[in-house]
Amino acid sequence: MNNIERVLLEGANWKELRFYQKSEALYQMTFVFCERFLPKHGDRTVDQMVQAARSGKQNIIEGSEDGKTSTEMELKLLNVARSSIHELREDFKDYLLSRKLTLWNQQHSRYQGMHDFTKAHNRLADYEPFFLKWSDEEMANIGYTLCCQIDVMMNGYLATLEDRFRKEGGMKERMYRVRTGYRAEQDRKMADMEATIKWQEQRIKELEAEVERMKRR
Repeated sequence: MNNIERVLLEGANWKELRFYQKSEALYQMTFVFCERFLPKHGDRTVDQMVQAARSGKQNIIEGSEDGKTSTEMELKLLNVARSSIHELREDFKDYLLSRKLTLWNQQHSRYQGMHDFTKAHNRLADYEPFFLKWSDEEMANIGYTLCCQIDVMMNGYLATLEDRFRKEGGMKERMYRVRTGYRAEQDRKMADMEATIKWQEQRIKELEAEVERMKRR
């Protein structure tokens, strides 16, 4: 649109967002975790965990898509995703504590290796080969850690979006700037055209005067 601001934002490619990639791996891992270690019937935790994991993943997608037209809607949906990830994190923690298993902290011998692996790997293909090999304690700790890492990454991303929203406003503000920008551009072109016409008129008068002088000779 030349010098006129765009109404639609470029928007992030959600498939390339690292926290989305982690959320996809987390969803699939949560599904397998529930299938392996939780009762198939009579336990609402299964539905809650799977739905929380799915909500986290799906709201990242929807938020990124809606962000092309509305930063405000993107912020809302990504915050819904964060809330779902928080819920899932607590479910993994509760699973460990209620079964007297260990929630690995920085002093645990397995913590650093797990932390380095999850930090370096984002995609489902990096985790899937281990889904049927990890114990419930390993899987729950990895799920908990992924939730924490996704939350940190989303916090940084949300801060960037909030800053952009403060500076640029939402859809209405962008549309107003586009309209006023378009009108300003048209006004400038009209002023240039009027100036050109005035110059041409003046030049015609000068030429006519020159013709009259030549006739008198």
